[in-house]
Order: sequence, then structure tokens, then C-alpha cells
Amino acid sequence: MTRTTTDQPARSASGAVVPVLAFAGIVVAVMQTLLVPVIKDLPQLLHTAPSNATWVLTSTLLSGAVATPIMGRLGDLYGKRRMLIASLAVMVVGALISAVTDDLLTMIVGRTLQGFAMGAIPLGIGLMRDTLPREKLGSAMALMSSSIGVGGGLALPAAALVAQHADWHALFYGAAGLGVVSIALALLTVPESPMRAEGSFDVLGALGLSAGLVLLLLPITKGSDWGWASGTTLGLFAAAVLVLLLWGVMELRLKAPLVDLRTTARREVLLTNLASIMVGVSFYVVSLVLPQLLQLPTATGYGLGQSMVVAGLCVAPLGLTMMFTAPVYARLSARYGPKVTLIIGLLVIALGYAGGLGLMDAARQTVVTSVLLGAGIGLAYSSLPALIVGAVPASETGAANGLNTLMRSIGTSVSSAVIGMVLANTADHVGGAAIPTMHGFRVSFLIATAAVAVGLAMAFLLPGRRPAAGPQLVASSEEDANLERAEEALRGFRGRVLAADGTPVARAKVTLIDRRGRQAGATVSAEDGRYALAVPAAGPYVVAAKAAGHAPLASAASHAGGELAVELDLSLPGETVSA
Repeated sequence: MTRTTTDQPARSASGAVVPVLAFAGIVVAVMQTLLVPVIKDLPQLLHTAPSNATWVLTSTLLSGAVATPIMGRLGDLYGKRRMLIASLAVMVVGALISAVTDDLLTMIVGRTLQGFAMGAIPLGIGLMRDTLPREKLGSAMALMSSSIGVGGGLALPAAALVAQHADWHALFYGAAGLGVVSIALALLTVPESPMRAEGSFDVLGALGLSAGLVLLLLPITKGSDWGWASGTTLGLFAAAVLVLLLWGVMELRLKAPLVDLRTTARREVLLTNLASIMVGVSFYVVSLVLPQLLQLPTATGYGLGQSMVVAGLCVAPLGLTMMFTAPVYARLSARYGPKVTLIIGLLVIALGYAGGLGLMDAARQTVVTSVLLGAGIGLAYSSLPALIVGAVPASETGAANGLNTLMRSIGTSVSSAVIGMVLANTADHVGGAAIPTMHGFRVSFLIATAAVAVGLAMAFLLPGRRPAAGPQLVASSEEDANLERAEEALRGFRGRVLAADGTPVARAKVTLIDRRGRQAGATVSAEDGRYALAVPAAGPYVVAAKAAGHAPLASAASHAGGELAVELDLSLPGETVSA
């Protein structure tokens, strides 16, 4: 069972919460593409072999994958703001370590610590759900979810500019500075979430998931170097399957698991996570292909001969467009729902890659491709947290979004491995150097299009909005007026928490309990006493309210679908309300 355990009300969220959390997400995403402009020079810079230098990138990927679900669960248990700041602090330490070394092992340690910051994305989404009014939540979560792509897109030209005109260690000093600014802004403006999950941290589950993810992602990222049919690669894949299966059996037996697999197996959550993998695949393909195409010399007959900085600027619209799609997503989702918005986003991505097959002859054409793909990926990424948040209890938001972010990371890892193999196998070898070919670029775009097609199939299978069914009990005309201003409708219970004299009770804890006595949701009433609780399924529930200075109240209610309004008067015993 999960429940709200804090007795202190959260501070009112200021208008700076959304931009500050989005900025933190962008800073975290910068870590993923920080070294892209100097990848080819890493063996010389670190005085090592090319196969060893790739660990500088692989270590960040692995630690990010491990940290994302773990930090999400820790946030649910001990406070999302606290864990957000901890994630950023670890990133700053890692960046500073990398900034002062040319030693490979020390660099890998620093990059591993930087990867832990990936947990900030789901933590930020969870903070938004817990502290923002509902009418602002759609666009806010969209911006936070897209920040991983925005940061990755904007980091390319910035990192290229720094790498071209300064010592490459300046990249890490800049990243550390951004992290410090992000921590300071979060401390000043972001309130702690009032939501807490009950139980203790599942240490054994965290170790099992970490081992399984490392065993899975390691051969994915290094398979092209080791050989996909080698004993090492196949052995690690087999070990990953075994460890993850044993971990799953263990998690199902625990009362407070690291990841609630029963919730994860729900149709909406499962299909959303599968679609997330496909979106991750499609996002990373353009990041791998276009910079190489732009920088290849014109002597190849298809290369565009641009500098590192110009190549980064041509790809930058990918991130900028993702940023500007957040308000567009909010409008589309409010009217049609996140499922439809996800489908629209995937269709735009497919259009971008299909058009991109014929838009590779000039730098300006790659900008068009970047804009189209940025719009589609922005809409798709923005839809994912809304689908997850609508399917899980509030006290599991951090862990559930952490798992969803992990699915995206797995998608980018698969994309990196597959596209790297395609480009290597289709390359021309001139003077001992492998030169990517136009054929390889186009095959990569086709692979991305195929991934989008699979994602579309998952999206179409998602459950749509359910129409309202059965009579609805209205608490008051004022309540109706307030709820009509919300941009998105919530299926479940809603109403106000009132005191004995009829005045609204702010920051009251409202809990939804199912027929088995388990918490199915929880929230905190707004300043005007309003609350809203989604229900996972039709059936009998108890809506309980508690506030300092008032007697607690438990009201039985049966939900048959649509909206059911229940007004909670803390001065009276509970009344039975049925739809």
C-alpha cells in the first residue's frame, strides 16, 4: 500500500517551477551529447585505443539507465525535490572530475557519475504532477518530457563551438556550472512534493535491476565491437534475460517493490512503454546521421562539407522545435487526449524521415528535416508522461515515469547500436578510413521509419478516452464553474473539501481506497478546497479526507464511469454516494 505520509503542506508552487524544472531537464540532457563533437578525437585526447575510448560514452548511458528508475522510487519515498537536487549534485561532481583529467579510468568514473542525473527527468515530471494546478499540468509535463531532446539538440552546436575554439575540458566546466545554477534555482523556487509512498527502499530489487540492465545494455552498445555472434555478446544477453526474470519474480512477491510490475503490466502503461522505445529509436537516428552527412567533404559526391559548428546549427532546430511544441501539445491533448497526440506525433516523425530520404542534397534541406522531426518527436515525447500519469497512482509517479524514461534510453541504445552497425557495414574504405555512404544514411532513415510504424501500432492499441456513463452527482455550481476552466477532463471523483462553516479547506489530504483496502490514488486539495482523483477501474471506493484541526472523514462511493462529484464536509460523518 502507498499513502501520503508528510504532515507538512507543500509550499505553493511559483510561476518559476516549470521553467526551472525544464531547465534542469535540459542540463541533464546536455550530458548525453556533450562529447559528440569530439568523439572521433577521444582516443588521442585520452591516449588510448578507440575501443577503450567508447567507454566514455557507454558508462554514461549505463549509469543513466540504472539511476532513472531507482531515483524515481527514492523520490516517491523520500521526496522528489530532494532526489532531484541529489541527482544534479552527483552530476556536478562527475563533471568536475572529468574536467581535470586526461586519464581514461578517471574520465569513465566522472562520466558514470554524470549519467546519474538522468533521474531528474521523471522526478521533475512527478513534482509537476504533485504541485501544479491541473490546468497548467499538460503543457508543463510536455515541456519537461521534451527537455531531454531539447537539451540534446541544443548541446550539439554549443559543444561544437566550445570544442573548436577552446580546450575540450571546458565542456565539463560549463556543464558543472549549469548544474550548480540548476541546483540553486531548484532550491529557491521548487517546493517539495507532499506525496510519499509507504514502505522502505527495495535494495535487493535495485541491485537486481541494475545488474539486469547492465547485462542487457552492455552487449547492445558494444556488440558491434565484440561481434554480435560472439560468445561474450550472446552470453551477456542470456544472463540479462535470466537476471531480469528472477528479478521480476522477486518484485512480484514484495509488498513495496522497486517497480510495481502489476501496474507496469496494465495495458495503458505497457503499450506506452513499448511506444517509448520506438520513439527513442527514431529520435537518435537523426542525431547520428545528419551531423555526419553535413561534415563529410564534398569530394565524396554527397557530403555537404560543413564545419562542426555549422553542422550543429543545422541540427539545432530539432531541439528548438521540440521546445515550442509543448503549448501545441497542451491544446491538442486537452481536446483529443494524449493518445491522439502521440499518434499525430508519430505520423509527423514518419513524414520527416520519409521526406528526409530526398532532402539530403543541401544544408538547408537538413534544417527542414530537423524541424519536421523535432515537431513530431516533441509531440510524441510530450504525450508519454501524460499517458503514464493517467494510469498510475500519484504516489507512484516518480517510479513509473522513471521506468518510462528508461524505455526511451533503451530505445536510443538500440538505435545507436543498430545504426552504428549499418553505417559501418555500408561504409567505403579509403586509405584505411571508413567513410559512411549515402546508402547507409538512407537505410538508417528507413529503419527509423520502421520503428515509427511499430510505435504507431502500439499507440493505436492504447485505450482511448472513455465517454461519461451513468448519472453524475454535482457538488455545487461553483465547483462546476471551476472545473470547466481546466484544460483536461479527469475520469474519477472530484469535488471540494469543506469545513463546518462551509468554507473550503486548503491542503487537505484526500485519499482514494479501493475495495481491498489499498490506496488507489491520493492528492492534496487546492486553495479553494477542490480535489480531483482518477480511478483505475469502475467499482466501489472510499474517499477519505484529513486536515489539521478537523475530524477526518471517509465517504463511500461507487464509480461506474465518467465523472462523479463528491463533496467532503469534514464536520460531518461520511455519507454514501453512488452513481
